[in-house]
Amino acid sequence: MDTTTSSASESIGSYPRPQLRRPLWHSLDGEWRFAYDDSEIGTSEKWFRQGDFPQTIVVPYPPESPASGIGDPSYHPVVWYARTLTADETARDDDAARVVLHFGAVDYAATVWVNGSQVATHAGGHSPFSADITDYLDGGDDLLVVRAVDRPLDVGQPRGKQEWLPEPHEIWYRRTTGIWQPVWLEQVAPTHITELSWRVTRGTDSVELEVLANRPLTAGATVDVELSYDGEPLARVSSVVTSAGAPLIVIPLRDQRNGQHYEKLTWSPENPRLIDATVTVTDGDSVDTVESYLGLRTVGTAAGRFLLNDRPYFVRAVLEQGYWPESHLAAPSADALRAEVQLIKDMGFNTARIHQKAEDPRFLYWADRLGLLLWGEAPAAYEFTTNAIADLTREWLELVRRDRSHPSVVTWVPFNESWGLRDILTDAPQRAFSRGLADLTRALDPTRPVISNDGWEHTHSDILTVHDYDGDPETFARRYADHDALKTLFSGYGPSHRMLMAEGEADTAALPVMVSEFGGVKYESAPSEPAWGYTTSTTVEELESHLRGIFGALLQSRVLSGFCYTQITDTMQEANGLADENRVPKLPLDVIRSIVAAESHSTP
Repeated sequence: MDTTTSSASESIGSYPRPQLRRPLWHSLDGEWRFAYDDSEIGTSEKWFRQGDFPQTIVVPYPPESPASGIGDPSYHPVVWYARTLTADETARDDDAARVVLHFGAVDYAATVWVNGSQVATHAGGHSPFSADITDYLDGGDDLLVVRAVDRPLDVGQPRGKQEWLPEPHEIWYRRTTGIWQPVWLEQVAPTHITELSWRVTRGTDSVELEVLANRPLTAGATVDVELSYDGEPLARVSSVVTSAGAPLIVIPLRDQRNGQHYEKLTWSPENPRLIDATVTVTDGDSVDTVESYLGLRTVGTAAGRFLLNDRPYFVRAVLEQGYWPESHLAAPSADALRAEVQLIKDMGFNTARIHQKAEDPRFLYWADRLGLLLWGEAPAAYEFTTNAIADLTREWLELVRRDRSHPSVVTWVPFNESWGLRDILTDAPQRAFSRGLADLTRALDPTRPVISNDGWEHTHSDILTVHDYDGDPETFARRYADHDALKTLFSGYGPSHRMLMAEGEADTAALPVMVSEFGGVKYESAPSEPAWGYTTSTTVEELESHLRGIFGALLQSRVLSGFCYTQITDTMQEANGLADENRVPKLPLDVIRSIVAAESHSTP
């Protein structure tokens, strides 16, 4: 197995789950055998026992993408994968150790077999799952088979911006089927940690850690936690479990109690300080040690402002689709994820809104390490049904649990533009779902603001957001000039001709207001058909002038708490990125940065 040696906060970004690392792991990415099952006969014919499939695919790239080696974007609702696990890959250091198989994401529903025995099922195209496969291994040349089902025409299935028509149209992109995030094995103790939840609540002078394991820890088990920063020890706590369950451990940070030293360890985009952590669980003869990291920072809202570390912070965000021409929703490489975060920062943004997908955790790692705030968003369904409610709720809560320890993640967005809630204004059950999922999110993570329905038709939101693609800077300036303008705007229909509130009145003085989508300016250096955008610039000079106008209008506002520009890169037929699909900026970086990072007139 591969050996991980660097600290969790200074890794090269290849480990698939950056905040819960073990030293012995083995990537299963690469060539797998592959087959389509359009007639859906594979299960009845027991393909899971043979794995002799006719094609070869490169995992974790979806078969629709060129990088997979398949490159077939047509309808194929059922696909099969097979791979032989070698003795070296499944080797254990001792007989008591267990071998766990991990999938970063499989779109949409997966069934997994080892040597013909079913070891896992999972539904949710963006959330991870795992299986202990130790008891199913024969000790060498073990057969691993995966069946993935992704119904192209099922609009009740959470799908985000994946197209349901044969060809992409407007703002929707080619489908992603099957495995599209890393697959790996790791060696673990019989009782082992499955989840760490780091939480910074009351200031930053202590940290709460919830430790979840594959089975309840027994009374008398111990949890040892060591924190360090830049190689220097910060804290060490040893906790004895008094009753079976998941322990919650409070770790005091004495240096943070001195107000003069408060900012020495706090995390922000300007100073992305990460604290390394080692967590060891000892339960009888079972000892499991993992490496992790955290950031000391708080987020919230007060007096109409978004707060970072208890101080007003102006959000300069960009919409991130996370889509590459050669690999689609999957990143072409681990290095590409770092480059994407760096490009966003180089353009002058301090925030990215991950749009309609759950991004690879390695992207979140680079946002943590390089300093970029993130909004986490659910991939939407497009109808309101019993199944859609259940499927979206389950997957969203899995994703919040996956990402809630990342300091970069500062806002949750379970719904966008009433997708899947088409009749929210007139249908009480749809309003209840919007409120309910927002409240479930707050229950699972009370430390971050939640936007109940981004863009319009809000129910219970901690931030009030508007989607406004008006291209006239003067209109922009008037619409967001002051509190009176905001009060008028939120009392009726917004710029997209949708009511901004689905129920209740907007308290624009108490809650932060952000224009969370704007711009979408189409520009192509070499025009092609079809190309799509909200407004059009035909020359680089016109593009620069247009951007200065609309950014400048929002920055003149004294009451806005931030904005989010659409979007960072061109994506398929959309030509409205600040960079093209190959991540080449359309204007010099220093010009874009001078526009994005210009002084804001917003006042606390």
